[in-house]
Amino acid sequence: MKAVVYQGPFSVAVEDVEKPSIQHPNDVIVRITSTAICGSDLHMYEGRTAAEPGIVFGHENMGIIEDCGAGVTSLEEGDRVVMPFNVACGFCTNCVEGYTGYCLTVNPGFAGGAYGYVAMGPWTGGQAEYLRVPYADFNCLKLPPGEEHERDFILLADIFPTGYHGCELAQVRPGESVAVYGGGPVGLMAAYSAMLRGAKKVFVVDRVAERLAKAEEIGAVPINFAEGDPVEQIKDQTGGVGTDKGVDAVGYQATAQGTDREEPATVLNSLVGTVRATGALGVPGLYVPADPGGPDEEAKKGMLLVSVGRLFEKGLRMGTGQCNVKRYNRFLRDMIIEGRAEPSFVVSHELPLDQAPSAYEKFDQRVEGYTKVVLHP
Repeated sequence: MKAVVYQGPFSVAVEDVEKPSIQHPNDVIVRITSTAICGSDLHMYEGRTAAEPGIVFGHENMGIIEDCGAGVTSLEEGDRVVMPFNVACGFCTNCVEGYTGYCLTVNPGFAGGAYGYVAMGPWTGGQAEYLRVPYADFNCLKLPPGEEHERDFILLADIFPTGYHGCELAQVRPGESVAVYGGGPVGLMAAYSAMLRGAKKVFVVDRVAERLAKAEEIGAVPINFAEGDPVEQIKDQTGGVGTDKGVDAVGYQATAQGTDREEPATVLNSLVGTVRATGALGVPGLYVPADPGGPDEEAKKGMLLVSVGRLFEKGLRMGTGQCNVKRYNRFLRDMIIEGRAEPSFVVSHELPLDQAPSAYEKFDQRVEGYTKVVLHP
C-alpha cells in the first residue's frame, strides 16, 4: 500500500509499504478515506525529535472498516469510523478514569500511545491507504454511513477535541472572556469551542494574516502580536483587567514578539499577564521533556523560565496535558450531526495522498494559506 514515510529532516515521501493485517482478535483494519496533517507532525518533519527515517506518519485518521478480528463485538465490516489519535486499551487504571491519553498498556514504559508518532509506541500511522486499529471496540467511534460531514468528522481524531480540551482545562464557563494564544488549527478550535461553551468574548493572538482573518470570521477578536504587546492589547479591550480564562495553543515553539527567535516560555508568561487574578489557564499546546532544537541549553532540556511567582501572586490555576480524545469525541460528533458544530471551517486544503510531500513543505512554511490539510488516499 502507499504511505507517507519520513525520510529525514524536512523530507517525506509516498512509498510502498506492507499493508497491515489482523494481529490480535481485537484488531480491525480500516481503509483510510481521510487523514490529516497535524502541527505536531511538523515537530518530527523538522527533525526536532528522535524520529528515525522509515516511520509512517499520521495520527488523525478515519475510514471504513475492511476486516475485523474474531474478538471484535461492536463493529463490523463496512462501518464508518474515526479514531482518536490516542491509542488506548480501555481497561488500565488511567483509561478507566478517563485519561485515555495516558494509557498504561499500549506503550510499555511510557504513559500514552499514538499512531505514527515518535516515542508513542509501535503503532504505524494512518497517512496511508490502510491502518491497523488495536482494541478496536474501544478506539473506534462509529459515524453515520455515507460521505456527509467527512471534513468535520476527521477533525474528531485530534484538533476539535484538543481545542475543546484546552477550554475544559481552563474551565471556560458561559459569559466569560477568553484569550487564546495561537491561531493555528488547535487555537481556532479552542476559540470555537469557547464560543460553543458560551464565552462572551474570545481573543485570538497570532501574527499570520490568514489565521487572524479566520478568527474574525468565526466571531473572535483578532490580536496581532506583531503590532504590539498582546497583553496590553487585550487589557485595553477589557477595561485593564484582562480575561477570565486563557488557552495556550502554541506550545514550546513560541517566538518572541518582533522577532523570529524562539522563546519557549513566551506564551505561558503572556497568559500569566493576560488572565485576571484567580482566573485559569488551559495548556494543550505541546511542551516536551527535551527539545533538541531549543534556543538555549535549558530549553534543550525542556526547562523554561516561567513567571511562577506572578502565577502564584495572582492565584491562577493551570491545567496541562494532551487531550483524552474519548472524553469528548462522542458528544462533539453528535453536535456535528445535529448541525450545532461545523469545525471544518479550519480545513484549508484537501489533497490526494501523493501530494503529501508538497503539502508538508507548504504547511511547514505557512505559505499559500496552508492551515489544515486533509489527505485522501
